[in-house]
Amino acid sequence: MNLFILTGAGVSAESGLGVFRGPGAALWKRYDPMQLATPQAFARDPALVHDFYNARRRNLIGASPNAAHVALARLEAGLAQRGGAVTLVTQNIDDLHERAGSRRVIHMHGELLKARCGSCGMVVDCRNDLAIDSRCGCAGALRPHVVWFGETPLYMDQIYAALDVADLFVAVGTSGAVYPAAGFVREARAKGLRCCEINLEPSENAAEFDDRRYGPASEITPSWVQEILEQ
Repeated sequence: MNLFILTGAGVSAESGLGVFRGPGAALWKRYDPMQLATPQAFARDPALVHDFYNARRRNLIGASPNAAHVALARLEAGLAQRGGAVTLVTQNIDDLHERAGSRRVIHMHGELLKARCGSCGMVVDCRNDLAIDSRCGCAGALRPHVVWFGETPLYMDQIYAALDVADLFVAVGTSGAVYPAAGFVREARAKGLRCCEINLEPSENAAEFDDRRYGPASEITPSWVQEILEQ
């Protein structure tokens, strides 16, 4: 069995990382994304953008994977023993899937613990704060290695190739509001795949899913993983 799993902020929320959309203190209710998450914002006020992502980076370094991350890593390992595979595509820019043990992770929106040179495009590990004078070896300015509004998500060819060979599509902790990720379930349905949603509450595209399970990701995901491994 080959699984295509899409994860969103709802997977990491229970690890203390903020979600961008949704009820409560969602990040884009407290901050203006046009001032913090666009190439234009970075060109206009790089110090402000760096401050925002520096705070998020420090928060991430202090966070730990929760039971949902651990369960998805266990699923990958269990299916691999039977000749199956999990392709885990995440909209999250944290590294909690990797810390939990997942190996095949595609970060379509980039990674917070990396920085990218605006001149040569080189990507480097980054665990410290970035500032206006943070530079690449080519003297180009470094920016967070994240996909901002108006930019194209990463690894789209790999993602669609994984959808082509999948037997089941699963979305965990996603809002169903951010494209192109929100459109993956429709692509999966067009290929005849069964689709499952695991979420705290129904997503904006919940009607597209055949199987819908609601509750905290740390509770629902492990029980669903156990069902798959017992099949």
